[in-house]
Amino acid sequence: MQLPDGRIRKLRRSADDATAAHALTFSCFHRRPFLSRERTCLWLVEALEQARRNHSFDLWAYVFMPEHVHLILWPTDPSFRLGTVLAAIKVPVSRRALSFVTKHAPEFLDPMRDAQPNGRLSHRFWQRGGGYDRDLHDPGTIHATIDYVHANPVRARLVERPELWRWSSAAYFAGEGAAPLEPDVDSIPAPPAHWRFRSGS
Repeated sequence: MQLPDGRIRKLRRSADDATAAHALTFSCFHRRPFLSRERTCLWLVEALEQARRNHSFDLWAYVFMPEHVHLILWPTDPSFRLGTVLAAIKVPVSRRALSFVTKHAPEFLDPMRDAQPNGRLSHRFWQRGGGYDRDLHDPGTIHATIDYVHANPVRARLVERPELWRWSSAAYFAGEGAAPLEPDVDSIPAPPAHWRFRSGS
């Protein structure tokens, strides 16, 4: 994922930094549009809400695209472990998707089929690995990244304005209605003065 400053970074072993916010991106298997269905997005909403309750983080912003997800998380406890959080979000969705497809839509098993080099066959909802992670420290970068995340559906030409995309926190930030998951905006640092001026211009 190319971020606002142009850098691209994969999830790191040192990603458990509890003093930084984390901008995360992870994709569906082979970037297939598994999140184009309402049911799969609702499964992700439920898993993310459960993970937020159980694993010591605030959810600052998010967007679910048809084939990938962006999240901005803020650890609220030194025990924060990003790998544990990601598993808590992704595993329940994978299990529900595989169960549903097996019972009700077996024709969709093939797009989930993952034949590994060792000959083992499995089915995946998410791409292998943890995805991409970027640490966020200063308020200006945090607010720029929130805007970047919210603008994804506009860049993909799915909507004309960020707040029109249902599976996003953008409408909440714009004061234009509820979001599927209410973001934890109270813990977001205030933007610098020049950012407020630019946003209001």
